[in-house]
Amino acid sequence: MIDAAANGQESARDEFARQYLGPVRAYLAARWRGLPFLEHLDDAVQEVFFDLFRSGGVLDRVDRNREGGFRAFLYGVVRVAARAVERRNRSLPLTGDMELDHVPSDESSLSVVFDQAWATSIMHEAARRQRERSESLGDGALRRVELLEMRFEQDLPIREIARQWDMDPSALHREYAKARQEFKTVLLEILAFYHPHSTARMDQEISYLRTLLK
Repeated sequence: MIDAAANGQESARDEFARQYLGPVRAYLAARWRGLPFLEHLDDAVQEVFFDLFRSGGVLDRVDRNREGGFRAFLYGVVRVAARAVERRNRSLPLTGDMELDHVPSDESSLSVVFDQAWATSIMHEAARRQRERSESLGDGALRRVELLEMRFEQDLPIREIARQWDMDPSALHREYAKARQEFKTVLLEILAFYHPHSTARMDQEISYLRTLLK
């Protein structure tokens, strides 16, 4: 999808923007919280994607094997775009005696904001793909998707779902385990793109995603 987006395929660019809009917007909103730059948020988001998609743009230079993978690459692109907006708008009145060089941008906390939004986007993408796959597998697979949604989105315990579905809790636990494995399979397929040559890195990424979403 990233390669197709870099080559100008419109559908791939739409999918790319849908998947990565959340992390881009979350970083910029956190960086500029309480500052006049926030009124330029939408323009800055558009600038990020313009820089990614334009001919000869940064997406043509992406290296998925770099340390940190595509997440680190995109994070760097957003930081550069944010600084460009700040330089262009030096005349904006800042609070008190705050100077542009001292705009509060604690990168450690901002990187967490970005990574949390990234994790959410990855999980949503995995859920979307699992549902699409389940539609071709039949009612049982779709039911397992619904089970995951009730368990995680509605925070219902298995025993309550079993009561609502009039099922034996032990049988539902087995379906739940199968549903989780199906989700993990899709998630690993997504992460394999970001870490194509390292199973260990994918396992680390899953652990990191879980930590971010707790």
